[in-house]
Amino acid sequence: MIGDAEAQMQEVVVASGNPHKVDEVRSVLGALGWRVLSLKDVGADHAPEPDESGTTFAQNARIKALAYASVVGRLVLADDSGLVVDALGGEPGVHSARWAGVDGDRATRDAANNAKLLSRLSGVADALRTARFVCSMCVAAKDGRVIAQSEGVLHGWIGHEARGVHGFGYDPLFRVRSSGVSGAELTPQQKNALSHRGSATRAIAHSLARLALAAR
Repeated sequence: MIGDAEAQMQEVVVASGNPHKVDEVRSVLGALGWRVLSLKDVGADHAPEPDESGTTFAQNARIKALAYASVVGRLVLADDSGLVVDALGGEPGVHSARWAGVDGDRATRDAANNAKLLSRLSGVADALRTARFVCSMCVAAKDGRVIAQSEGVLHGWIGHEARGVHGFGYDPLFRVRSSGVSGAELTPQQKNALSHRGSATRAIAHSLARLALAAR
């Protein structure tokens, strides 16, 4: 069970160098009374990244959470997320972030990944362009315990061109099934209400709340 000190602290470090991810998690957990810190906030933004050797999102989230919790000595939330495209046999999957194999900053990698996605789906009929975003989350304690795990999914399909100015990654190409708008056309508030990461964060928050109550 979660310890009394951890339950009372209501503080968690998000193990990601992506500020967009930290902001998305903060927008959900912050409203539920959690203080959400980044790796930079705790002086660990240059800590060595663990080898994400898992074959599933859940495995990689667990690897990251345990590794960073041992480094920062605090409760750590890590996620592994990506895009699963049915016509591509599940690619890019756990390789979503660096699928195109291009080095550079995040914007450069995102552009290359999106160009590869459009190329791979060239000529594929709309009905076969179904896809989903998946986010697996794990919270780990500094003593090596896994505190909670969750998963969120957002269903949709891949469009033929980029649309929208919000979001990041594959958002401009991903069309949300419930509305048909792209992930990048959603405001941050709308995205958090619908997204795979928002769903996973709310689920993990509920798990943490139950564990905190059980520890009292």
